Formats: sequence, C-alpha cells, structure tokens
Amino acid sequence: MREKIIEKHLADAVRQSGGLAPKFTSPGFDGMPDRIVLLPGGHIGFVEVKAPGKVPRPLQEARHRLLRQLGFAVYVLDDISQIGGILDEIRAT
Repeated sequence: MREKIIEKHLADAVRQSGGLAPKFTSPGFDGMPDRIVLLPGGHIGFVEVKAPGKVPRPLQEARHRLLRQLGFAVYVLDDISQIGGILDEIRAT
C-alpha cells in the first residue's frame, strides 16, 4: 500500500472523529512529521506516515525526539490498521 493511501485513510478517520489532520510543512525546518492531528477537547499529536515497512530518516527521527522532549506525542504510521490505536492514544493525552 502506498504512503498516500495510508495518509488519506488517516485524514478521513480524523475527520470522522470530528477533528482535523492538516498536512504539516515547515519551510526551513525539514524532517517534521507529515500531519498534525487535532482532535476535539484540545488533543494533539504528530504523525509521520510511511509506506509499509519503511522507517523514518535520521533527520526525521531527530525531529521526533525533539517533539517528544517538548512533551508532544509523535507516531509513525505505516499500516491503516494502526490508525484507530493512534487516535485512541491521542485522545488519551
């Protein structure tokens, strides 16, 4: 399954949950996660979307560590079956 398809499933699931999942671009600060997931009640998480079996690049891993050190939840999604669990975890934060 292609990364774009997984990303579309994520955005659709977030929308069905009443939230937003805008594409995240950060000019001049490469390596940031692909999507910011904003759920009702002020819950936020960052999601890096990868094709099945692919892993984040070293710069992406560094950005994930930075965000986690700041207290944000960061997830790597490479299978649509993970979406429900990720959204549940974000809701719990």
